[in-house]
Amino acid sequence: MMREVFARRFGRAMEEDPEQRSGTWPDLVLIDGGKGQMSAVRETLLELGIDDVPLIAVSKGPDRNAGREVFHFPDGREKTLPLNSPVLFHLQRLRDEAHRFAIGAHRAKRSRAISASPLDEIPGIGPARKRALLLHFGTAGKVRAAALDDLQRAPGVSAAVAQAVYDFYHPAA
Repeated sequence: MMREVFARRFGRAMEEDPEQRSGTWPDLVLIDGGKGQMSAVRETLLELGIDDVPLIAVSKGPDRNAGREVFHFPDGREKTLPLNSPVLFHLQRLRDEAHRFAIGAHRAKRSRAISASPLDEIPGIGPARKRALLLHFGTAGKVRAAALDDLQRAPGVSAAVAQAVYDFYHPAA
């Protein structure tokens, strides 16, 4: 995933501004992860012909304790900062915010996927009719298998809507 993100981001930057004059190129790339993430990013950038963007990877230190982060440099060096360092505190907050954002986006995507249904693809079926059909038939598969008469008997479903659902699943040959 890291390779994909960096290939897209820097591939686009190379197309739009190969001379790095527009100010859209980063002064520093801070990578959330250790040596493995660093090597994936370095390899991707080198494949694109980019070798002048400074990289630093940040990993949690021994026992994955916050406050004991290790900074990994492309040449293999590692550095830690004092526990009371304002820079360390700031970087921890940046990382935590990035994690919060990513987790929130993942939860929203999962929530949409959970509530998604094949019924969403039928024109004219909104949340209320979808709910009515699912309450009456139990599953989207049973809605699909229902006869036109059964669809018409579902509460909140008009004859026209029943016909639209039936036609969606049983297109005329």
